[in-house]
Amino acid sequence: MNAGLPSIYFRLGLKLWNAAFLYGVICYLVFLATFVYAIGFIGNFLVPRSIDSGPESSLLRALAINAGLLGLFALQHSITARARFKAAWTKIVPKPVERSTYVLFSSVTLLLLFWKWQPMGVVIWGVDSTTGQLALQSLYAAGWMVVLAATFLINHFDLFGLRQVWLNLVGRGDEPVGFQTPGLYRLVRHPLYLGWLMVFWSTPTMTLAHLVFALATTAYIFIAIQFEERDLIRLHKEYAEYRQRVPMILPIASARRGSLTEVRAARVRQAS
Repeated sequence: MNAGLPSIYFRLGLKLWNAAFLYGVICYLVFLATFVYAIGFIGNFLVPRSIDSGPESSLLRALAINAGLLGLFALQHSITARARFKAAWTKIVPKPVERSTYVLFSSVTLLLLFWKWQPMGVVIWGVDSTTGQLALQSLYAAGWMVVLAATFLINHFDLFGLRQVWLNLVGRGDEPVGFQTPGLYRLVRHPLYLGWLMVFWSTPTMTLAHLVFALATTAYIFIAIQFEERDLIRLHKEYAEYRQRVPMILPIASARRGSLTEVRAARVRQAS
């Protein structure tokens, strides 16, 4: 046996590990660029093509193209996130880069949407007062902050694939992130989606194109939650109790539930 073969295999393995990490970093940077562009796209500022800019075509053509783009993103984002797809997909794509590949495909699908999105021109409603505009713009900015905060509260780098390729690089293997409910997750089960809803609907000028986008993405969020929670219940035995205790999107029910608990406790103390 050639004495140099173990050294060759070692160097080849090292290159593959480094390649996986580099691939994960590139996928993350593509996501980051997409995320930043999305802020300008939905908010109609500082980007060459936004939700309401660009050449207009006929209403029916614009509606058909936009519906197709939204449908493509929804299908890609949902199907590739399911456990059965992942089990089959990781037979082709190495497991350490599976999440990075998912992030890359999602980012590319979104970039395609930004590129081919069709404005529709029609204004559904508009807020003329400076105070109202500032309030909605502030809510828009707050929505993005909630989105970012929600990702960091659970594990931002795991969510976007960097943690997996790093663990692979240092040879620590797969270390799943356990179930946890820090910060905002104690108030609502899906603060990430709450942030997205704030982003989608907080605009001083609601055009038809923006309304189509907001309605479609809102519907997608509430459908996706059903599939996501089914997977979470299967993966984490604590999630069923958490689901009963904490409201889905709005923290109002949580506050009300807390108040009712306090009232009941007071009544028990009085009766005793």
